[in-house]
Amino acid sequence: MHGSAGHAGPTVFHATTIVSVRRDRQVAIAGDGQVTLGQTVAKANAVKVRKLDALGAEGRGVLVGFAGSAADAFALLDRFETHLKASPQNLMKAAIELAKQWRTDRVMRRLESLLAVSDAKQSLMISGQGDVIEPGDGIIAIGSGGAYAQAAARALLEHTSMSATDVARESLRIAGEICVYTNTNITVLTL
Repeated sequence: MHGSAGHAGPTVFHATTIVSVRRDRQVAIAGDGQVTLGQTVAKANAVKVRKLDALGAEGRGVLVGFAGSAADAFALLDRFETHLKASPQNLMKAAIELAKQWRTDRVMRRLESLLAVSDAKQSLMISGQGDVIEPGDGIIAIGSGGAYAQAAARALLEHTSMSATDVARESLRIAGEICVYTNTNITVLTL
């Protein structure tokens, strides 16, 4: 019985850390491979970043990463791709349309995930509360270890000349050494 004395409640699902970094004319997105159910690592090599080819600014594609429930994220990813196909050169418009639909649709409102999306010109974070946020520093970090990855990425961008790809990988590695819900099995995609 949920909520009764002595019951720990439903199993808490933790999944992933995603970081997106911009430097010069390059953007990279990295995701770790860990999916945790309660106190157990359910999977260590999940891939939670994708490249949507032939969409986005300059036709170079759009990078997408998700944190939260994988099933919910895939449902959101499908809807985002539909909006992006309707406005292939306008990442912001596609993101706003998804956020509006996510916030107002009764079924979608229950989806628990965050999306980080980047094309050649913009990086955005999209949430179910209707938020579409473009970071001023070009760094998006979401998920369990997001704050750690963001701090590491900021320091690396400020104090090194590392490429966006290397900054994304290294900041996620650092987060994986700190956050118990993040591992160092890292996938990096670059535009």
